[in-house]
Amino acid sequence: MSGVIGVILRLALLPLRAPFLLLLLLVSIYLGVEWVVNAPVQGMGNPEQDPVHGLYWTAECLQALLVVVVASLPDLLLRQLSILMAASRVITLIVSLFLVTVAGLYLMHLSALADVVILATAVLLARLDLTRIRVVRSPLFTAFSLSGYVMLGIWIGRELQQGGLLGPGPGS
Repeated sequence: MSGVIGVILRLALLPLRAPFLLLLLLVSIYLGVEWVVNAPVQGMGNPEQDPVHGLYWTAECLQALLVVVVASLPDLLLRQLSILMAASRVITLIVSLFLVTVAGLYLMHLSALADVVILATAVLLARLDLTRIRVVRSPLFTAFSLSGYVMLGIWIGRELQQGGLLGPGPGS
């Protein structure tokens, strides 16, 4: 029983030992609030049942998860990508064109790029802090844990904004 309490206590004190985890939580709460404020409004009905609203939240959450996974596993992903690109010139061309196209799409919408850069920076700082205090287990466990942590923060931000606890958003 004391082992379980010790684990819970260590997890509760983890943000104090690794302060960049608090920064990551604040960034993800901010993203949740911002996504509620900037969510597209189509009809006069309930926005939760609007298909555009659901698609918007799905795309934003998938983007956040992708950023967290890429920032959590940079060495593993880059090693696999370089092995894949070394296999063939055609694959190298396809991967390069894909990366340039995605980068161009993000540059066309700089606000989305800013969110991605801020989230990636916060994830990298949190990962560095966890490595500093020697808490990091395996890269996949870290990616899974940080993804859940970011999604929790986004959910908290969404609930705070929708519940009216933060007041009306900009432009309201």
